[in-house]
Amino acid sequence: MIQDSVVAPLAEQAAAILEEARERTLLLIAPLTETELRTQHNPLMGPILWDLGHIAHFEELWLLRNLQGPVEFGEMPGMFNPFENPRAVRGGLELPTLPQTLSVMAGTRRLVLDRLPSLEFRGDDPLLRDAYVFRMVAQHEYQHGETMLQALQLKEDGFYRAPRGWEVPEPRWAPAAEMVRFPGGEVEIGTADRTAAYDNERPRHRVRLRPFLIDATPVTNGAYLEFMEAGGYAERRFWSEEGWAWRETAGAVSPQFWERDGGEWRVRTMDRTAPVDPRRPVCHVSHHEAEAFARWAGKRLPTEQEWEAAATWDPETGTARAYPWGDEAPTREHANLDQLAFETAPVGAYPRNVSPIGCYGMIGDVWEWTSSDFAGYPGYETFPYREYSEVFFGPDYKVLRGGSWATRPGAVRATFRNWDYPIRRQIFSGFRCAADE
Repeated sequence: MIQDSVVAPLAEQAAAILEEARERTLLLIAPLTETELRTQHNPLMGPILWDLGHIAHFEELWLLRNLQGPVEFGEMPGMFNPFENPRAVRGGLELPTLPQTLSVMAGTRRLVLDRLPSLEFRGDDPLLRDAYVFRMVAQHEYQHGETMLQALQLKEDGFYRAPRGWEVPEPRWAPAAEMVRFPGGEVEIGTADRTAAYDNERPRHRVRLRPFLIDATPVTNGAYLEFMEAGGYAERRFWSEEGWAWRETAGAVSPQFWERDGGEWRVRTMDRTAPVDPRRPVCHVSHHEAEAFARWAGKRLPTEQEWEAAATWDPETGTARAYPWGDEAPTREHANLDQLAFETAPVGAYPRNVSPIGCYGMIGDVWEWTSSDFAGYPGYETFPYREYSEVFFGPDYKVLRGGSWATRPGAVRATFRNWDYPIRRQIFSGFRCAADE
């Protein structure tokens, strides 16, 4: 890809990544009418049209306004400010039309591209250095693509006609054991990267871990069905106090989007409904469900430090990889990422997606819940705005790792930290378990 080439000038790289992000956004919305884009399909998610307007305003803020002098603010005030207008109220906003929105998006982009040749990418400005702010804006658009897919998965008034670009492959790898061992010791967590990584991934630091066991693969639908058939949703002893209260209020008896059809469980993914495939990672489960399964199995959820060590750390060399398979950026040969499959893949479909200790699938398919609260690392410094990470630090949010099929390759790293409320399951979330040795 152009943006990965050391030959291409940084201005060309910046233009290329912005264009590639926009092409995908427009592809995702192409099957939708303006009415569908304007409709709030579920209170948990805003209308897609709001996301499009927010994408344009975020680009204007960071690639035009905030590059003209001191940073004004982190989120553009007004209709498209996510704090002024949380998701539940966005359906009541007087949003502009789709043509107006697309015109603003295109007009902003023209101004950004016109300004590109005059920018200094090798100076002292940390926003411009190595085109960081352009990667940040592209990642922001990638992430909203996944957010839009969450909203579209919730759509029930005529399912989203997913513009599939490829089908997932069949399995070509199988684990030698159910769990693998991490030997413990001092490991490096996080990153020092300032070309693409977010502030919450920094600074790189060392932690000491005790030896532990971790599942070789994400928990599959087949394993989760065993939990369900064993009465896992009815047994109070497997659930935390908060988890049981959520289960009773939500009336949950299965992962979201599963339905019982006679004697068979079926699952809907966008516009496809099929029998639950026992080989695929379980998806659309909350942290509470993941935690209950782990207790039922006599295990626990890993901490995010354990997860990252299992994904990247090579005990033989005492070094961390950028990705489980090495330092090569992910492609469709490495992991189920990039959205256009629109579903999880059977475990073992990506034989290169294996970490140094033998964990499969830690990038792609499903975000994996950890037991960790979202907090800054030791020595954390906000950059470039506190509204991305810092305002969410605290015990209300749990960390997820690894990306999903709905994540773009440019928006996931082994150090990338996602977070959400433990009750959330419209996200493309699964998990793997750990255990003390």
